[in-house]
Amino acid sequence: MKIIAVYGSSRITPADPEYSEAQEVGRRLGKAGYTVMTGGYSGAMEAASRGAAEAGAHVIGVTTAMIELINGLKANPWVKEEVSYPLFSHRLAHLVAHADGYVAMQGGIGTLHEIVNVWELMRLGELPHRPLVCYSPLWEEALSGMMTNKYVHPDYQRFIHFAHTPAQVVEHLQRFVPEER
Repeated sequence: MKIIAVYGSSRITPADPEYSEAQEVGRRLGKAGYTVMTGGYSGAMEAASRGAAEAGAHVIGVTTAMIELINGLKANPWVKEEVSYPLFSHRLAHLVAHADGYVAMQGGIGTLHEIVNVWELMRLGELPHRPLVCYSPLWEEALSGMMTNKYVHPDYQRFIHFAHTPAQVVEHLQRFVPEER
């Protein structure tokens, strides 16, 4: 079973349209047969976990004792398998290394860090080329300068795909064919 890591803001609530979008992405991933892996907490992570669980998919939540201790957080109720690390950096490494593809929902600096981390590891060859789908015009706008400046080789643009609907997210993932190395 292919595992898709879904990144996104912990700040969105069920009342926000972004929550419904992340839930729909999770649902579509689950219906397409993917296991969904998130940071395990609230916001987009909860929404994607919920959508996937409601579609009957397995949901992995990767948590960290540090965040739980500082913020009093617990894994969201849709997580079926929790993997916990003592440090945030270990949590991030797991979300990268144990995924077969990545989806970035709307988010802030943390989500941007996750996108750039995956992108750079693929560029360096430390991570095999896997699909990285950035959802919403937010990421297309935020990354457009990086995609077209002289410091980013055009070959590296192929590592990122942009999607504007939940259906496009799954289409990008399903169309991905690993490169021969």
